[in-house]
Amino acid sequence: MAYELNTNQVRRLIAEQFPEWANLSVKPVEFGGWDNKTFHLGDNMLVRLPSATGYADQVEKEHRWLPKLAPHLPLPIPTPLAMGKPAEGYPWHWSIYRWIDGETASFERIADLSQFARSLAEFLTALQKIDSKGGPVAGTHNFHRGGSLETYDVETRQAIATCGSKIDSKAATQIWETALASSWQSSRVWVHGDVAATNLLVSIGQLSAVIDFGCMGIGDPACDLVIAWTLFKDESREVFRQALSLDQATWERARGWALWKALITADKSKRVIEEVLAWTL
Repeated sequence: MAYELNTNQVRRLIAEQFPEWANLSVKPVEFGGWDNKTFHLGDNMLVRLPSATGYADQVEKEHRWLPKLAPHLPLPIPTPLAMGKPAEGYPWHWSIYRWIDGETASFERIADLSQFARSLAEFLTALQKIDSKGGPVAGTHNFHRGGSLETYDVETRQAIATCGSKIDSKAATQIWETALASSWQSSRVWVHGDVAATNLLVSIGQLSAVIDFGCMGIGDPACDLVIAWTLFKDESREVFRQALSLDQATWERARGWALWKALITADKSKRVIEEVLAWTL
């Protein structure tokens, strides 16, 4: 169950642990995400607090690794400024970050979807090239993003069965089994873990920043390609694919990740499932 937080509680946490910022305004971010509760702190900072136990381990991971990744990336990523401790009835560590201007990505905010796809591919390529030695191997801390799809085999097959005639169950099963048939054979690379429109910022129509690295880790980059179906289409999807030097098996696993994600969401993400089933590699 998600932990409920209110503005007054966040103000008390700030006043107790970071009195130098106690006089700054605190107000909820309009769209603060699902895994964390997010609040503006003054004009240039944000407070980010895990909403449940499953996200708590991500705080210290981000504080350790984001400063190491940032110098090697072509776009801004979150900058940790301070780490808060459990207090005021709140049970986990939490973060203060520098605020990054921009709006979450959407079709109407993106000037050129193909150029956006190319910019994101360049970012992911740079991320994958960063030395991964000592990085956090995919596991429970990031919901196995970058790990093996076998983790979600039972869940996916059950979801396909539950959907019944709403989808082409035979085609979905074939896509899933093809995804399971291969694995990443190269050295582990850095993955963001949740490359979604809500974690991409746009400024003047261009990709301007990548945020929310709670699911980051090292492993198979296939999980970072799901956006090929959730945001891109037709030409932009092909641009994205061509700009990344990844083999067909990796894209087949990516299609498996996209299918799994679509199947487990509340509305079954019908459009995404149809895109996954229709795209022939």
